[in-house]
Amino acid sequence: MFSIGDFARLGLVSVRMLRHYDALGLLRPAHVDPSTGYRSYQAAQLSRLNRIVAIKDLGFTLEQVRAILDDKVSADELHGMVRLRRAQLEAQISADLARLRGVEARLRSIETEGHMKTDEVVLKKVAPVTVAELSARAASYDSEDIGPVIQPLYRQLCDRVEAAGVAIAGPGIAYYVPEDDGSVMVHAAFPVTTGPRPDLDFQVVALPGIDTAATIIHHGAMEDVGSTFQTLAHWIEENGHRSLSLAREVYLHCPDNAAEWVTELQIEVAPA
Repeated sequence: MFSIGDFARLGLVSVRMLRHYDALGLLRPAHVDPSTGYRSYQAAQLSRLNRIVAIKDLGFTLEQVRAILDDKVSADELHGMVRLRRAQLEAQISADLARLRGVEARLRSIETEGHMKTDEVVLKKVAPVTVAELSARAASYDSEDIGPVIQPLYRQLCDRVEAAGVAIAGPGIAYYVPEDDGSVMVHAAFPVTTGPRPDLDFQVVALPGIDTAATIIHHGAMEDVGSTFQTLAHWIEENGHRSLSLAREVYLHCPDNAAEWVTELQIEVAPA
């Protein structure tokens, strides 16, 4: 038998927590001295304590812990619960980090207000191009919604184009079409020299040219593209233009280091 203090040290919990587990009926002492009220525990009870702490730390309430233990959860089942919870936590961490990067990007956009280099905007004509493309829906234009959609699209498109023996004839082009429900259809494309074929598992479409496009070069990761788009928007308004279509992104240089990316942003414009 072990005193409550010794059992707490062996189980790596506090005495207060053991008393709480006792009060809830989660882990009763093996013996309680009737005259002193001192609690004593057996080494075999460490097994139940381990399960209580593990299941609680997975995010379950103590009431849920008791229900799970009453079902006599096995070690294998507990491992499965841990793997599931790990996946959930990792997904939550990824989402939180993406949200944090989005906030930081917004702050960088705020910091550039009043210091926008609108002299870097160039008006030009964009030729029509035939592209191989895949598309998928994103919840919004937010970078944390667009990124997880467009990145897999480009990986899949590269694999499918290569498997089909189709040559890529230029840098990647992305464009976006708003849906009535507020979502966005994301199109990931590469210029190609082939036409549509029934054996292809991707679309081949003609992307129309743009008579007059206001363009600007964005240097760096796409999560920071907001400030560059805003620079382009200010130029369009200040120079008496109006936008006719949503932007295209042309990925001119895409090394492994996203901070070194070079992307041309294009918006079709006309006199206001």
